[in-house]
Amino acid sequence: MAYQALYRVWRPQQFIDVVGQEHVTKTLQNALLQQKVSHAYLFSGPRGTGKTSGAKILAKAVNCERAPVKEPCNECASCRGITEGSIPDVIEIDAASNNGVEEIRDIRDKVKYAPSAVKFKVYIVDEVHMLSAGAFNALLKTLEEPPKHVIFILATTEPHKIPLTIISRCQRFDFKRIQPSDIVGRMNQIVAETGVACDEQAMHIIARAAEGGMRDALSLLDQAISFSSDKVTVEDALTVTGSVSQAFLSRLAKAIFGKDVTSALQVLEELLAMGKDPSRFIEDMTFYFRDMLLYQTAPTLAESFERVMIDNQFEELSRIIPAGFIYEVIDNFNKTQQEMKWTNHPRIFLEVALIKLCHIEQEDRTQHSGVEELINKIEYLERQLQEIKERGIVASEEAKPAAQPKTQRISKKAYKAPVGKINLILSQATKPDLKAVKSHWGEVLEMLGNQSMKSLAALLNEAEPVAASSNAFVVKFKYNIHCQMAMENARFLEVMASIMQKATGKRLEMAGIPEEQWQMVREEFLSTQQNDPNETGAAAEEDPFIAEARKLVGDDLLEIKD
Repeated sequence: MAYQALYRVWRPQQFIDVVGQEHVTKTLQNALLQQKVSHAYLFSGPRGTGKTSGAKILAKAVNCERAPVKEPCNECASCRGITEGSIPDVIEIDAASNNGVEEIRDIRDKVKYAPSAVKFKVYIVDEVHMLSAGAFNALLKTLEEPPKHVIFILATTEPHKIPLTIISRCQRFDFKRIQPSDIVGRMNQIVAETGVACDEQAMHIIARAAEGGMRDALSLLDQAISFSSDKVTVEDALTVTGSVSQAFLSRLAKAIFGKDVTSALQVLEELLAMGKDPSRFIEDMTFYFRDMLLYQTAPTLAESFERVMIDNQFEELSRIIPAGFIYEVIDNFNKTQQEMKWTNHPRIFLEVALIKLCHIEQEDRTQHSGVEELINKIEYLERQLQEIKERGIVASEEAKPAAQPKTQRISKKAYKAPVGKINLILSQATKPDLKAVKSHWGEVLEMLGNQSMKSLAALLNEAEPVAASSNAFVVKFKYNIHCQMAMENARFLEVMASIMQKATGKRLEMAGIPEEQWQMVREEFLSTQQNDPNETGAAAEEDPFIAEARKLVGDDLLEIKD
């Protein structure tokens, strides 16, 4: 007899042989024992998960001479005849090639005839989603109310293409992808009974490459057995599946994280020289980092891993590579994979992706380091200013760290507010304008944080608007250094003007002034405006009670709060 492929020889003949579909087989077995078999079933799910095999097992079980049973005996004449395909009452139809109205009408006409050899006439319609609209309409009535001796079993990999009127007339069972561990268990059984020597890790590689399909796994195992000499090794499995060895993936991951462009490109060169497919390689690399992310967050979910076998090198990389880096790698590989579909030179896109990961991430780290350094300096200055405020003395030069010369230079050179510009704003300032700015201040800070300027937005946390006109406003800063950093950043001032326009409807230019300078500038402005009969703006806003209090106690003792 001619050689038969493994997936045909080891096709399930009982429900217990259908791996990974216990939710389906248990329900069908209970229905068989209770004699509650439906007139129509819909089996849906990915390829190679046992839909057609389950349909034939169900056909044997309902027609078994020992029925009711939960498993066909495979010994009686009915079971053997259905297995061999010699029973004319179990009809298998390929809807992909028999999808017209005439074929379905033929079924509808013949369905009324009683079975000749067994108890039930069973129609198994494979790839039922390929039927035409007319064929589905012709099937509707028969499917809803067939004769008592007829059972329809529809199988499909694309249930969304089947009309709801058909689905509603069937009991639906969804077959799921088979877990790699279940596939390996089945292959171990087959290897043990056939006497083939096979490496355990090689079977894991084949199981993961099968992507949840038992038929695909057995086909790959059959191919690996033919490729190998005495024993199916890991290298044999990698060659047959086109997968990349985990050792290469770990080397490449280490090179990318270490910013070693040369090593990364060398690994890629070796893999391509071995004939690995670039698309399969980038898929393996994506799943490698995906499994690493899963291992970091939920190490107990090892069964969900797609490509990785947990070894010492993988565990070490999982400890040192942060999750943020993994997100960046997966995102870049995913974009590269999409671009590779439309090019004749996928290798170029792979090389560019590796180089980009090695450089862009390094720039991000440099920027992140700079931000951290700036925040540390700000915190140091805040501590120094707090000490000055509490003790009333200036910290000695010896107490300052010698490693921060830039901080010393900034603290020596105090920021001087633009008094002329502020006086101009005060002369045109009104309470309604100030109230409008203050009412939107929280919104302005939130919008500034969303503009990727969180470090500068933090400078305004202890600042407040103190005066505003129709085209500008004054912000009082608690610390001199905060005012200097904000007002010397041209991009920050431009962003603030744009945000104020969005928040208030007016483009308002910002002028900053430290708190200690604000009191002096304000008092000088008020003193120059007191004798002006045409006073406007901030001076015109002075309340008569405040003016009287100024005369009684003087400017030194007078403190005005809004």
